[in-house]
Amino acid sequence: MSRALVVIPTYNEIENIERLLRNVFSLQRPFHVLVVDDGSPDGTATAVRTLMKEFPEALHLLERTEKGGLGTAYIAGFQWALARPYEYIFEMDADFSHNPNDLIRLYNACKRDGAHMAIGSRYVTGVNVVNWPMSRVLLSWLASKYVRWVTRMDIYDTTAGFVCYQRKVLERINLNKIQFVGYAFQIEMKFKTYLAKFKIVEVPVIFTDRTRGESKMSGGIISEAIFGVIKMKLKSMFGSNNFNEI
Repeated sequence: MSRALVVIPTYNEIENIERLLRNVFSLQRPFHVLVVDDGSPDGTATAVRTLMKEFPEALHLLERTEKGGLGTAYIAGFQWALARPYEYIFEMDADFSHNPNDLIRLYNACKRDGAHMAIGSRYVTGVNVVNWPMSRVLLSWLASKYVRWVTRMDIYDTTAGFVCYQRKVLERINLNKIQFVGYAFQIEMKFKTYLAKFKIVEVPVIFTDRTRGESKMSGGIISEAIFGVIKMKLKSMFGSNNFNEI
């Protein structure tokens, strides 16, 4: 059994999911995959179920009845993983914005180099983003700078969604206390990892915008990140001293 599980949330990713899964399963290092599908009407879950016959040990599906937000999908996936003996748990987008080949580099950062959280970083060596309009690149880059300034985390890509966790990190974080479901979920997970004094490293990756399917980004998601990070920081400063209550 592989000790590494990749959690991939999906909603209407029929154009990408089979190709992505075949890419992951073709890697030299074996990975298991858990697809968390939020009731996609386009048949994404059906496509995954079909592939499960071909990859019965490695591919798993967790179906939810409705779209509940990125954060809750990942939390459901993390809890599924923690109920099983996985040691390295990844989060990854379904749209090929994250290169499957980089899974091995994130794994090595944790397994070989001792990181507790390895972040696939767009900004640690400059700006490595392909096919985004300049306005979106600037918004994302400034958002990470803003979060870094508010939280004081020494992380260049604070909003990255391509991450490897050692199991102990997810066991330490109280997943039931995670507040944010959208863009700010990524920030909150890094902030709680930082507060727990785990070793965090950034692995430079090239982020490529999706070429198939539709983006899930919205104004409400960005607003949650902007205002949520202030609330999160203040709570850590003036709230409970118990880490699990942060």
